[in-house]
Amino acid sequence: MRPVSAENIKLAASIVDKAYLNSPLLYETSLDGVLGAELFFKVESLNPIRSFKARGVDFFLSELAEPQTLVCATAGNFGQAMARAGRQRGHKVVIYAAENANPLKIDAMRRFGGDVRLEGADFDAAKAAARRFAKDEGALFVEDGALPAIAEGAGAIALEITEAGANIDAALVPLGNGALATGVGTWLRHASPDTEIVAIVAGGAPAMKLSFEQKQLVTTPGVDTIADGVAVREPVPFALQSMESSVDHVVAVDEDAILKAMRLIHEHLGLVIEPAGAIGVAALLSAPQRWRGKRVATVLCGGNLTPAQIKEWL
Repeated sequence: MRPVSAENIKLAASIVDKAYLNSPLLYETSLDGVLGAELFFKVESLNPIRSFKARGVDFFLSELAEPQTLVCATAGNFGQAMARAGRQRGHKVVIYAAENANPLKIDAMRRFGGDVRLEGADFDAAKAAARRFAKDEGALFVEDGALPAIAEGAGAIALEITEAGANIDAALVPLGNGALATGVGTWLRHASPDTEIVAIVAGGAPAMKLSFEQKQLVTTPGVDTIADGVAVREPVPFALQSMESSVDHVVAVDEDAILKAMRLIHEHLGLVIEPAGAIGVAALLSAPQRWRGKRVATVLCGGNLTPAQIKEWL
């Protein structure tokens, strides 16, 4: 499989549906004073699926020669991207999600035309069911984090940050299946080589961190975090391989920091951001001395919360 490349990230920026491109880049916010750093926020929650995921999915689907049946697993946002982009490009999309998946995301996947099936106690169990179905039906299984085009589409976020003239010292990037971190990291290695790329996991879902640090696949028996978008217990090998050249460090944050980050974003930026999307700000809160005085960018990469979650968390 080809590596993730800056050349293809630039190509993705010219191909992906414009509904997902050129998202707002917020800076000079009141959060600078609270967190002690000069902050840049790439807001990826204001598009039709309220998530960055469709950038990579749409770029990948643009490479397929003809319509076909596609199968995927999701915590919710990737499935929305597959459903909407698949419908636009003429594909049938079958989506597997855990039985306890976010109901707002399930409804959205169905509204965008996805055939949604709930199976398993968590995301990775749903992924196993999706693999079996794709094999039995002879359909194409599309795995988030396992395809270079998906990372390259996400990498266009970083391209937009550098084109805006944001000369950043560090990028704090949420880390789930790895497409966002590898895409952003690959572009910054190319366009801003002095920028430190730090990927962030939830402490209750440490598999990607452990695997990156030990340089081998480490699977955990379960996950325990409100950040469903990064709740990975079985890492994707291609993503880990790509991270070797695109990510400097992986750090973990706890649930209290995630909740505080969500509330600060809501209070200071007026945005409703889901736990996985706020995890970069949680990293700033968790190590304030490390980032004090730095120019730091993070991606607010999703905003799909139910009314009950908004009431409880914000």
